[in-house]
Amino acid sequence: MTTIQHISTGRRIKDRVVQGLVYLAFALAVVPLISVLWLVISNGLERFDLEFLTHSMNGIGARDAHGGAYHAIIGTLEQVLLASLISVPIGLLTAIYLVEYGNGGRLSRSISFFVDVMTGVPSVVAGLFVFAFWILFLGFQFSGWAGALALSILMMPTVVRSAEEMLRLVPGDLREASYALGVPKWRTIVKVVLPTAFTGIVTGVMLAVARVAGETAPLLMTVFFTNSINNDPFNGPQMGLPLFVFDQAARPNDTAIDRAWTGALTLILIVMLLNLVARLIAWWRSPARGR
Repeated sequence: MTTIQHISTGRRIKDRVVQGLVYLAFALAVVPLISVLWLVISNGLERFDLEFLTHSMNGIGARDAHGGAYHAIIGTLEQVLLASLISVPIGLLTAIYLVEYGNGGRLSRSISFFVDVMTGVPSVVAGLFVFAFWILFLGFQFSGWAGALALSILMMPTVVRSAEEMLRLVPGDLREASYALGVPKWRTIVKVVLPTAFTGIVTGVMLAVARVAGETAPLLMTVFFTNSINNDPFNGPQMGLPLFVFDQAARPNDTAIDRAWTGALTLILIVMLLNLVARLIAWWRSPARGR
């Protein structure tokens, strides 16, 4: 009896120690995140007003306290939207092929290898590629579209891997039940597999969006700088919020630094808002909601 109690006490001690280590690891992970958010919010709220959200920097001097990031907000939304329109269909179709049709063949292994390689590509390399091919070789001008091309290169591997994992989680019994009813494979994928994995796919897409929304290096070489509002991403330089923050933070005066902090806060809020919208769409289209 004494031996059993000793073993039980030892297990409880080990359990408490491991539990404490888990809490410590959680704190170490959360504290930097909270500190960054607090720093951005506390410094960015001072200029977060209607003027900042509805005015551009056109005609604003280097030391003027006015101006805003409207032109950069429009640029970021359009560039991320175009990048998503390029990368999401390609990434999703690639994931469907790897899961449903690849069967471990040479082509599927090659695709998986190149997706893994693209996952580790630095963002500046994607920008250099688009700059060299699209702007220098083909002769097109700096534009929001060129920036979207660079961002789509960074988004695609994340979309492919996340969608692939979600599709693999769909039970095979659902597919077999559909096949047993005589439903073609393509219709099974569209009507059974994709709706079942829809929530996870949306989450993966939003992870990809969150990754590229704050990228600065690809935009430096593809979009260029402008203080004016450009609603046409296919014609002329177009500002983005990461570029706006980079530009303002590099200026040696307090008013520009304040605008940089507010630009960073605006970018965080946009990403959070997009995630909220995606969550609502995923909840609305979830198969479990109709049960």
